[in-house]
Amino acid sequence: MPSLIPQENLASALRGAYPELGSIAAAGGECVYLVGGAVRDLLLGRERGDIDVAVVGDAAELAAALGAETVAAHERFGTVKVVLDGHEVDLATARTETYERPGALPTVAPAGSIEADLARRDFTLNAIALPLADPGIVVDPHGGRADLEAGLLRILRPTSFIDDPTRAIRAARYAARFGFALVPETEELLRATDLTTISAERREAELLRLGAEPSAAEGLELLAGWGLLQTGEHWEALAAALSELLDESPWAGEVDPAQVWIAAARGPHGDVHGLANAHPTQPSQAASLARHHSPTELILARALGAEWLDDYMGVWRDTSLEIDGDDLVAAGIPTGPALGRGLDAALRAKLDGETAGRDDELAVALAAAREG
Repeated sequence: MPSLIPQENLASALRGAYPELGSIAAAGGECVYLVGGAVRDLLLGRERGDIDVAVVGDAAELAAALGAETVAAHERFGTVKVVLDGHEVDLATARTETYERPGALPTVAPAGSIEADLARRDFTLNAIALPLADPGIVVDPHGGRADLEAGLLRILRPTSFIDDPTRAIRAARYAARFGFALVPETEELLRATDLTTISAERREAELLRLGAEPSAAEGLELLAGWGLLQTGEHWEALAAALSELLDESPWAGEVDPAQVWIAAARGPHGDVHGLANAHPTQPSQAASLARHHSPTELILARALGAEWLDDYMGVWRDTSLEIDGDDLVAAGIPTGPALGRGLDAALRAKLDGETAGRDDELAVALAAAREG
């Protein structure tokens, strides 16, 4: 089970992790609180994360009083993003939320207390606040600290997954990241979640947040186990292979892991399987097969067994000619399809080791261009 920072050490831990909050405390007094994931991660002794500050009052007025650079403001939700000491800080007016229908965006109203604001949140582990004026105090009306200590994920109210079904995807993200278990009542409600009541865009955005996690594979497996995601037939093999490939050359840094994980969970389409089953005998063939596919499609095909794609990504993809179209025009080739035909032939020859230098490339290109 997690070992939490003792309450008497919270004030010093907060100053060490988030020194920029001192100016907010000075400007906001007793009306400002660190909330959400920053409190959770501070209690767990994890590295600093995104800073969310709830203001029992007007967040915009506090931002103005700070005199900090404003990055973004959303009047509908009473939020302002500012920059303090080089760090982005989200200031939000403490609020309540109501939902006109399942999956709708909430209707918000100012809250008169931090407790009212915490009651609108998703899980107990995110419904804890530290008053910046006295961070040794823990405002924890829903038992979030106890759930953190027990390694449990608990929804705040029975309608939480109905009001905002993206919380079900968030549950997989947190459960996988922290290795937490869902309490039985929360899991029962989660399995009944209807993700179709939210837009495809919101659903996709939340899935991509899950896909960006180091524990993405585990989170997606949880969603599938809860019946909220249908994984493809090759999921297990893909997940095992991708876990290695995404951290290795030549793939690391060349693909978006979030996009890759979501595509893998849904199951690669036919073009990817065709690429995985191809067996090119020459580098030029490999390049021709691969060059029109996205990086996501390429790594999925590689995970399904196309080992030759390592050479494509690491070597053949970046092979270039020493000549260009101007050289062919200067040699008498008119502009048009002949130029492309000649350059393509020269590149194929270079990939296959049939040329050695600029003169060879030009000779191959001219011969191909004049064939037409």
